[in-house]
Amino acid sequence: MARSVRAASLETRATRLRLPVAKKPAFVKIGPRLGLGYRRNQTAGTWVVRVADGQGGNWTKAIGAADDFEDADNRVTFDFWQAQERARSVARSACGDTDSSKPLTVAQALDRYKADIATRGGDIGNMTRVKAHVTESLAQKNIPLVTVRDLREWRDNLAKYLAPASVNRTAAAFKAALNLAADNDERIASRQAWDLGLATIPDAEESRNVILDESVVLALIANARDVSVEFGLLVEFAAVTGARVSQLARLEGQDVQADRPDPRLMMPSSRKGREQKKIQRRPVPIPTALVARLRTAIENKAPDAPLLSKPSGDPWKKADHSRLFQRAAAAAGVTQQRSRSTPCGIPASCAKSWQPCHCG
Repeated sequence: MARSVRAASLETRATRLRLPVAKKPAFVKIGPRLGLGYRRNQTAGTWVVRVADGQGGNWTKAIGAADDFEDADNRVTFDFWQAQERARSVARSACGDTDSSKPLTVAQALDRYKADIATRGGDIGNMTRVKAHVTESLAQKNIPLVTVRDLREWRDNLAKYLAPASVNRTAAAFKAALNLAADNDERIASRQAWDLGLATIPDAEESRNVILDESVVLALIANARDVSVEFGLLVEFAAVTGARVSQLARLEGQDVQADRPDPRLMMPSSRKGREQKKIQRRPVPIPTALVARLRTAIENKAPDAPLLSKPSGDPWKKADHSRLFQRAAAAAGVTQQRSRSTPCGIPASCAKSWQPCHCG
């Protein structure tokens, strides 16, 4: 058994209760890279273990209540001497790779946030992107040991080959994963590392209000039909409704309300945002010229079957349309420019920003 350390200000309840109430514990070193802390509360104080990594980082964990107002039982309530042994035990356990008391690594935090997004019905694409860019050395670090410098170097390296707006989006997803880990682990006492290290690059977003001429939009739709009838219908829907492809992919046959003086679609809402969302449908008017093609699309389909599908019959998925749209745009003489929006209704994920080619 390790020899106990003396600390006059913490050894007895009388001396501890003379300390001021404070959020920050008072620590005493009880071993190499190991500290025992006492946090004075309005009620019974709390014992805290602190384990350092020898590189300027550390993690902390509350290990039990102090015997300020009731006798120690060495299970929930500890005196100063018992708290030392409890701290050593927790520190030893945390060194085991499979022990659940060890703080999460960055890689584990990313996996848990990805699972959380999937549970809420969100898009896991952003987290897949973050994991692809995180280095192995950073991924294996315990979160309390990650520094501002670690994350700032990661962000700045990302900026060497990604546009500033892409860096900001990737860093925001990374920060969200670390925040979720901190929300669920009281040992992660500070979020300063990612608040500073993953700070957004200023003036990264450059909005381009690029409005395509109607003739260009019609040319895009016509060339999309040359790729396939099904793809042409997808692009036409995007142009008419301005909806995201992910929304269009969730349309069902029963969402078409064609037998009305003013035909319309019941468009499902977007899944953007952090919170879990109930998918709601809102009416979107459609031109009568589109109705005839819709009747053909839903013919012999079940009411809850996808309205728009690939030539194979499978529903459209993320990025299925990107290369097809590039082919249609090239055939229409449209060039690509970097931007996120296309107010004409052609989806940003397809076009980013397209303008007529005047190069001859």
